[in-house]
Amino acid sequence: MQLTVSTWNINSVRLRLDQVGRFLKERRPDILCLQETKCPNDKLPLKDLQAFGYPFVVHMGQKGYNGVAILSRYPFSETSVMEMCGRQDARHITVTLSREAKAAAGLTIHNFYVPAGGDIPDPELNEKFRHKLDFMAEMRSWGSRAKPTAGPAILVGDLNVAPLEHDVWSHKQLLDVVSHTPVETETLEELRQEAEWIDAMRVLRPEPEKIYSWWSYRSPDWAAADKGRRLDHIWLSKGMKDTLRSIDVTRDTRGWERPSDHAPVTAVLEL
Repeated sequence: MQLTVSTWNINSVRLRLDQVGRFLKERRPDILCLQETKCPNDKLPLKDLQAFGYPFVVHMGQKGYNGVAILSRYPFSETSVMEMCGRQDARHITVTLSREAKAAAGLTIHNFYVPAGGDIPDPELNEKFRHKLDFMAEMRSWGSRAKPTAGPAILVGDLNVAPLEHDVWSHKQLLDVVSHTPVETETLEELRQEAEWIDAMRVLRPEPEKIYSWWSYRSPDWAAADKGRRLDHIWLSKGMKDTLRSIDVTRDTRGWERPSDHAPVTAVLEL
């Protein structure tokens, strides 16, 4: 069977419910993982999301900030969340697909929203940047302790780091900019490699191809300038590498009316 998984920082699911519906209608992924839903659980537009053809929805929300959700055509046998860095700030949710998912049964999906880190790349001067580094350190510890890639698993999310040279429009100009500083890129690659996650995008579309999933709102002509960064990722457990058939960024969504500054990333697997 084919399984299609998408991840998208939606930057308010209520504000961009129409955009979510349009994407789901056009791309029809089996599973959509959202970040930055920006609403508490009781304010999630659950019935609207289910009406798009996704009856199984889990959400960990927070008023006005953060928030992660997973929409699925298949039911879950398990769901769980981690409170990263001792904070209840809705940055993680995990599901395992039930036996009704057929060949995908038992597949675990981890949805993360890593802190952005503010503007100053110095943990002594910027608490937000310190929190980001602490968050990634906790992800690294979790990978070592929990062995999430021991079975079939996918890790997705807005990881807020563009780890490789060609994941940004200018490697040299962004070395001192949060999301591409050496301490961030090295930490993310170390935690990925230590846990034996596979960066799905770069399996099929290796460097030096430039790939972005985020374009700043500050750039009025974002498409022409194309000063993007690849902040949104899909990782596969080591045993799933050979199931990957395609992966892409739906760049067009960045040009829709009232868009998110992120575009969805979608992977197709053959299980």
